[in-house]
Amino acid sequence: MRTVTTPDSPAPVKPTSVSRWPDRSFHWLALLAALTLVGLIVLVGWELYRGSRLSIHQFGPRFLVSSQWDPVSDVYGALPFIFGTLVSSLIALVIAVPLGVATALFLTEMAPVRLRQPIITVIELLAAVPSVIFGLWGIFVLVPWLRDHFFRWLKDSLGFLPLFTGPIYGPSMLAGGIIVAIMILPIVTSVSREILRSVPNLQREAAYALGATHWEVIRIAVISYARRGIFGAAVLGLGRALGETMAVTMVIGNRPEISASLFAPGYTLASVVANEFTEATSDLYLNALFELGLVLLAITILVNAVAQLMLRSLAGGAGAKAH
Repeated sequence: MRTVTTPDSPAPVKPTSVSRWPDRSFHWLALLAALTLVGLIVLVGWELYRGSRLSIHQFGPRFLVSSQWDPVSDVYGALPFIFGTLVSSLIALVIAVPLGVATALFLTEMAPVRLRQPIITVIELLAAVPSVIFGLWGIFVLVPWLRDHFFRWLKDSLGFLPLFTGPIYGPSMLAGGIIVAIMILPIVTSVSREILRSVPNLQREAAYALGATHWEVIRIAVISYARRGIFGAAVLGLGRALGETMAVTMVIGNRPEISASLFAPGYTLASVVANEFTEATSDLYLNALFELGLVLLAITILVNAVAQLMLRSLAGGAGAKAH
């Protein structure tokens, strides 16, 4: 079939290189921004490695599995700090993720309209509080209350578990985890709320049409649809928990030891760097602190990589169920 053109029909407009320059410019600018972020991570890793080469050469892989931290003898090991970082972050996630997701569900699915904005405002204000303020509040208010009431109740009720045995000091691994949980709670709540708001109303209406109750609609139609986003909110909270410094330093006790009891003091990678960086009197001591920073960066990257793999597995599982 031959196309017939009339004198009144407009001639086809061919794209020219001039008309494409905004698209090309945006493409290269976006690529440059992405490469800049990658370059920043690489530069940070390189500077940490360059600052820790003496410690890496001196201790090798033994640095990661040694529990001795003795600046007087110039013997250093990172295991207590890795343990403290992971345990305090895990405690924070166990507390903050269920509470944050439940708060987000209440705000999106159950709260009256007149209550939503005041609660959202309070959550946003909580996210704006500096970490040092949380630390001061933790020292003078939270830790004394935990020591005199909550920790004693835990020991009396669950003292048969190794996690809740031993003397109660106040500043402890559990106190550090609780203060971090309070700090990451606004992040988990805000991100989870936005994810839940993005669930199409068609999901809810379909569940109601099948005779589901309000709880069944939330469980089947809302949470199952938004679980990947909720998992992403938990990962963002974990990233904040791993790198938290000042508040944890004030309440965790700052003792480089590994203990099964959550009542015992602990130490984290970020806390020891903040506490002892100005006290590093020898080159090896300073290099050991740089290596702790390098280890923290590696843990953060590893955790995010594992989280991406888990998100892909969740997406694969959801796709398989859909078929």
